[in-house]
Formats: sequence, structure tokens, C-alpha cells
Amino acid sequence: MHKKKPTNPPNATHPLADVLRSGQSVELLKELHILTREGKINQDSRRKLKQVYHLYQFIEKILKELPDGGASATLADHGAGKSYLGFILYDLYFKQLPGARIFGIETRAELVQRSQALAQRLGFDRMVFLNLSVAASADSELLPERIDVVTALHACDTATDDAIAFGLHKQARYMVLVPCCQAEMARLLNANKALALKRTPLAELWRRPLHTREMGSQITNVMRCLYLEAQGYQVTVTELVGWEHSLKNELIIAERTGQTNRAAARHLQALMDQFGIPPDLHNWGQIPI
Repeated sequence: MHKKKPTNPPNATHPLADVLRSGQSVELLKELHILTREGKINQDSRRKLKQVYHLYQFIEKILKELPDGGASATLADHGAGKSYLGFILYDLYFKQLPGARIFGIETRAELVQRSQALAQRLGFDRMVFLNLSVAASADSELLPERIDVVTALHACDTATDDAIAFGLHKQARYMVLVPCCQAEMARLLNANKALALKRTPLAELWRRPLHTREMGSQITNVMRCLYLEAQGYQVTVTELVGWEHSLKNELIIAERTGQTNRAAARHLQALMDQFGIPPDLHNWGQIPI
């Protein structure tokens, strides 16, 4: 009786076996300039890919919790940029699902054109890229009325808030957000600093410029979480990867429950009053308490 020879999983013998996932397209990683034309990878690209893989693991779990394992899932990648996340999601998960679609939303027309051309070359025919503003994307007929998952990877400053507004409008089941460079709150804290120092010694927490930036980021993300909770989402906050790989490392995952949270709305309002945040900022102060 002949013993059956063991078969290696896809990519197991590839020199980049520690980087590639089973069945993953090497050609895609070259097109995204993660791999060189010779199929090599540098440390910066390795770190970037590790972040995307970690985020993919969170999103994969979410997709599997959707009806039929996400067979008809719709995912919108807001502020898609060069669409590293969207392409890898499609390659590893969506291309096996006949009804699942990814929409990449980006305001820079040249990136949209480049990504759409790449999707066509690779045969990723259920991947669509749209050159739309935040306001236009919410009401565009090019997008479905409801979206299952909204993602925003390293969406700079208020782009994360744009993604949240889009997700709320589309009644997204899940939002997966990795904020980046929250400068807006730091500007507001700086503008109100003198008054705040007269009112409370807590203002010492952001008196110095470096602390202003750090506190601005922390306050922004706390308020985003409270806003999502007030709007009927259960929120989890965790690290995306180890801090040695990226300082832009906070991962916010929001799951829609439909149960609004008045306590979260009250706490959000109290924090806005404490820090002198205008009530019309991202509609944070417009929620009934």
C-alpha cells in the first residue's frame, strides 16, 4: 500500500511563507508595492502588512457573524486611500463569496482611478471605487441603502468622524475604526486653554503643547465612543498591533444594537461642557439626553 505524499499548503514553500497567507495573490502584493517586483519585502512594508493582517483578523470574525457567513456582505472602506485593506480583504475573503461587495470611498480622483484599474486587472469584479465626498457618499445611488460593515484605517483627523457619520446614516451593523492624527480637538483645547486654566487645575493636563496633542487624541476617541454608544452601538476599544509597530494603534469596534444609551449621551454632553467643545461639533451635542 502506497502512502499518500503529504501536500504543502499554498505558499508553504515560498520564501515569504511567514508573510503570505494561504492562497494569497503575490501579484496583488506586488501591485500594492508591498512586495518588490522581485518578490522581496522591506521592514516598513512588513510592518504595514502586519497591521493590515491584524485588522483583517478582526473583520473576518465580524463577517463570519453576518448571515450566511457574509455571503452577501457589503463593506464600505471610507477614506480608502490606496486601498491596501480593501484589496487584501477581497483577496483573502470576499472573492470566495459570490454576492459580497466592497466599496472603496475616496475623495482623491487619481487614487480611485488607480484602484479601479487594478481591481479590473485582477478580476476583482465585485470591488467598486467611488470618488465621493462624505456628504455625497451618504446619499449616493451608487451605494446600497444599507451597509453591513464600515471600515476606516488611519483616517486622518476628522475623516474618522466622517466614517462614523456615514456608518450611522447607512445603519451599519459594524464599524471598524483606526483613528489617526486627531488635530481638531487639540486646536479647540489650545484655543480655550487660558480660560480652562482659570476654571480648573485639570487644565494642567493639556497646558503644554505635547500634552495638548496627546489629550486631544484621547478626548476625541473617548467622545467618539460615547457618541456611538448614545446612537445604539456597543463599543470595544483595543490595540491594533504592538506599539513598536505603530503609534496609531487604537482600534474601535462598534456593533449596532439599536438600543440608544441616554447615560452615554449625558456623559458626552458633560465632557463637551467641561472642555468647552461647541455642541454642533460632529453633531455630538445634538443627541437627546
